[in-house]
Amino acid sequence: MDFVMPDDPFVLELLPEFVDTWITDMDEVYDNYVETENETELYRLAHTLKGSCLQFGINNIGNMGIELMAIARAHDWEKAKEYGVILKLSFKEIKNYLDNLQT
Repeated sequence: MDFVMPDDPFVLELLPEFVDTWITDMDEVYDNYVETENETELYRLAHTLKGSCLQFGINNIGNMGIELMAIARAHDWEKAKEYGVILKLSFKEIKNYLDNLQT
């Protein structure tokens, strides 16, 4: 996992909610964007994913956001489906990591 725990206590406080929000977004909108081949919305989601995850130190997902932007522009919907699975698993892995820190 390419994840660096932030030093900023405010960011640390926001991190669990941030991850939960992305898990919800991935479950609720990602598949729809891919199934409907909505390049614009998938690109926008990927761009937001990139910027927000890199700010939180979740570099592996931020880098996938960069790749997903290109995938959306290339209309590679099969690869986009694969990325959806990987992204969901990656966020759940971080959630599990954070949950284990609190126990």
